[in-house]
Order: sequence, then C-alpha cells, then structure tokens
Amino acid sequence: MASEQELTEFLKSVDKRAFKRTVYAVRDTDAALDIVQDAMIRLAEKYGDRAAAELPLLFQRILSNATTDWFRRQKVRSVMTSFTQLNAPDAEGEFDLLETLEALDQSSGTESAADSVSRVQTLQAIEAEVGKLPARQREAFVMRYWEELDVSETAAVMGCSEGSVKTHCSRAVAALARALKAKGIAP
Repeated sequence: MASEQELTEFLKSVDKRAFKRTVYAVRDTDAALDIVQDAMIRLAEKYGDRAAAELPLLFQRILSNATTDWFRRQKVRSVMTSFTQLNAPDAEGEFDLLETLEALDQSSGTESAADSVSRVQTLQAIEAEVGKLPARQREAFVMRYWEELDVSETAAVMGCSEGSVKTHCSRAVAALARALKAKGIAP
C-alpha cells in the first residue's frame, strides 16, 4: 500500500510529463489541465491503497482513458451544437512570470544568447513535429521515450499488442527524423 507521501511524490513526478502528453493529444491546454487533474484525483481516490510500484501503470491507463473520454464528449458536443459556434481565441501568447523565473533558475548561465535561442527553436520544432504525428504514433512515442515506459507497459496502457507499440514507435521515429532533417535539425 502506497503511503500518502509516496502518492504525493509520484503525482509530483509525473504532472508535467502527463500534462505535455495530454496537450499533444487534445491540443487544448485548458482541457489538458482538466484531464490530468481528473486523472490524478481518480488515482488518489480509487487506487491510493495500491502498492507504490503499481501507481505508474495505473496512472497511465487512467490518463489514457480520461483522454479518450474527453474525445468522446467532444464528439457528442459537436454533434449536438450548431456549426456557427466560434472557438475561443488561443491564449498561448500570454506571459507567465513564474515559468520565466523557473526557466532562469534552471539555466546554468553559461549558455550564450544565440545558443539559448537556437535550443528553444529546436525544441519548439521537435514539439511541433511530435504534435503532427498520428494520435496512436504520438501516444506510443510519448509513453516510450518521454514517460520511459517499457514496451509491455506501453502496450497495457494503450490496450494493444507489444508489436503494435513497436510499429507505432518505429513509424513515429522515422516520421520525426524525416521532418526534422527537412528542417535542418540533425541528431
């Protein structure tokens, strides 16, 4: 049984990666935040009594199911509402002082301005290309290489075979390599 401290530490360790993964899936930061928070609450309420070793896989499965549920709700809403409804403007242009200060604290101060800009642009290009991957490829790629789940864990979370996970990952890596090479980004 996981202690309250172990559960808290686990949730702290996965919050940013889970958020990024969900943003890639739903392409809406507000919805992604809601989905991740709901998944964390479900884990704590329904599975908080499980062993700490079980939490990562349980959380990944809950998060995947919550994301799928969000897509289902969106589909129902789009059928039920008229097509004249406009989407809210994107709020990505907002300045967040806390994120800026956190980034400054993490930097070592030895990186030149040009290197820093280049690194940020490269990361943005990679994130954009990951966001363009088909949903299943993106999900497999993020879980395998960002979440660092092994093939069997990823297969369990995605509800598919290990071979499918390997295929999705292979195709995602190949597509990313082609797209980044075309942009002049080499390993």
